Amino acid sequence: MIDLRSDTVTKPSEEMRESAHTADVGDDVYGEDPTVNELETRAAELMGMEAALYVPTGTMGNQIAARVHTKRGQEILVERESHVFKWELGGLAQHAGLQVRTLDGGERGVPTPEQVTSGYVEEDAHRPGTGLLSLENTHNSKGGVAISPEKIDAAAEAAHEIGVPVHLDGARVCNAAVAHDVSPARFTENVDSVMFCLSKGLGAPVGSMLVGGEDFIARARRTRKLFGGGMRQVGLLAGPGLLALDNVSRLADDHENARILADGLADAGGLSVQRPETNIVLVNTEKAGLTADEFLTACEEMGVLGTQFDTHVARFCTHWDVSEEDVEVAAGNVRDAL
Repeated sequence: MIDLRSDTVTKPSEEMRESAHTADVGDDVYGEDPTVNELETRAAELMGMEAALYVPTGTMGNQIAARVHTKRGQEILVERESHVFKWELGGLAQHAGLQVRTLDGGERGVPTPEQVTSGYVEEDAHRPGTGLLSLENTHNSKGGVAISPEKIDAAAEAAHEIGVPVHLDGARVCNAAVAHDVSPARFTENVDSVMFCLSKGLGAPVGSMLVGGEDFIARARRTRKLFGGGMRQVGLLAGPGLLALDNVSRLADDHENARILADGLADAGGLSVQRPETNIVLVNTEKAGLTADEFLTACEEMGVLGTQFDTHVARFCTHWDVSEEDVEVAAGNVRDAL
């Protein structure tokens, strides 16, 4: 079975397994786990920011950021297809008590400065005010598009001009960095915090990093404890995370494999295939006369797994557990399934 459901399905390498076995550990709630401390230091350096916090999941990282940056009842500005709004179980309301105001970021999922300004609500006797702008890069629901750092800068600067902090959901920001041939830190120059995942294309079995200023991370550490994320001898998981930080450049292989897969499906049986910019391939099945569910069922019978994104949209995601040969076979099997 060729599993293209997500880059979260990767298995840790033998080196990662060995690093978990040999990791020097301590109680992280007391700040005494040396492997976690090293991971947090290196993650902050990678993103060009002051400090970092290891969290179990990207969702927790995003939700902590929303809670720390805002006051209850405030509004948060988000792109209407963003992960933090669409796929995190209403956590913005449940965890931070926020009202959500959505912005249409168009085909690439990034709001313009004008949209940010027009979406802003000033606090007064009747209105709660805007407390946070959340951006996403790469944008998952838009097909892993790699938004340019200049677009992130423009939206963030518009928010800062009206006194609103900015969080970047950078679950796959390292993919965006590789796609634009810049450092990950280039995307954080004008944001106040960023979350990025170790457990997607970078290949770690568990974990994400929340990165920001020292004061922000100090408050985030307390909120992580509140959310139940205060872990103990977690260096066993942080060891593989350290190795994951060395895997940024290899994301280019996933991007190339996504292009090979897209090319293999481009003229297949009425499918409409979005040209991938990173490691995500979106396939529209409507002209093939199939729902995405019907299409994916047929693909599974031929040994290929994908994910339904919409009634007629399926997603395939490349990662380090699938080779160029695998994606070529997968493309052939999908064609046979049709």
